[in-house]
Amino acid sequence: MDENKVALICKALGDPNRLKIVQMLSSGEMCACNLLEAFKITQPTLSHHMKILCECGLVHTRKEGKWSHYSLNCETFQEYKAFISSLTCCKKEGRCDCK
Repeated sequence: MDENKVALICKALGDPNRLKIVQMLSSGEMCACNLLEAFKITQPTLSHHMKILCECGLVHTRKEGKWSHYSLNCETFQEYKAFISSLTCCKKEGRCDCK
């Protein structure tokens, strides 16, 4: 995953509402109606948050009737986790000064 994609994801997750949405979606697909109830926000506000999460690639959307159903894009999520895991404060000698 390149740094630009990571930056987009970090920006998307920098909003507490979007971070909570991702946490909720980590337990499985959710309908927009359920997300609306959990947040007590307007539908346009939810749509804005979901657009950002979809554009960065973290979330998939699926239409069913008038409702959208959202789920995590596991491939992108795993790539993001791998990138974050590759960051370290340890020195090249293999010793870690981090406590």
